[in-house]
Amino acid sequence: MAIRTFGHTTITLPELDEPGLYLSNVDSLDSSRGTVQDFAYGDADLRSLDLADTQLVTGRNAGVCAKRVEFEAVNLHGVEISDSELGSARWTGSKLARVHVRDCKLMGASLDGLVLDDVLFEGCKLDFATSEKVCVTGPVAFIGCVFTEATFTDCDLSDVVFTDCTLRLTEFGTGRYRNTDLRENDLSAIRGVANLKVRIDPGQQSYLAKALVSELDITVGKD
Repeated sequence: MAIRTFGHTTITLPELDEPGLYLSNVDSLDSSRGTVQDFAYGDADLRSLDLADTQLVTGRNAGVCAKRVEFEAVNLHGVEISDSELGSARWTGSKLARVHVRDCKLMGASLDGLVLDDVLFEGCKLDFATSEKVCVTGPVAFIGCVFTEATFTDCDLSDVVFTDCTLRLTEFGTGRYRNTDLRENDLSAIRGVANLKVRIDPGQQSYLAKALVSELDITVGKD
């Protein structure tokens, strides 16, 4: 069992190299049975990757490059996604449990109605991504990710950990952020400060003040 701890959060990740587990190479993630299990899929350069009503259970996706991605009701359990570029991704109505997303590009992605439990995003680029009604029900962390001009709307990010992330013009809209851990991040250029009920370090108070002044379009000067 692979376990990683970030601040107050401990995440259980898929252990895909454990003895006795064999992953079969597959040419597609589509299945007439609706379930793909114990699989290895990768090194694919695709125009589009479309999946619906599919369960991906215990497997590895590596080196997948798709110009367009459409996932609807695609649930992942015990899955690792790495070194992939999922362009113009639209991912809706799905649950991710024990998932590790590492060194991936999801720039401009639209994430709608996802449920996250034991999920780690590490070294990912989510610039301009929009997350709507994303609900966290277990440990979740974003480590070393880039969220330039990304947007969170009506999400429950309670207890989520953000560490060493780029949050330039990231907008935290209405939602739940109780105990969201924003320590070890530059918060000076975030948006939606008034919506946050988060955990920060004492030294970050000036960052939030700067962000609030910018958001309210306040001019500071002697004249």
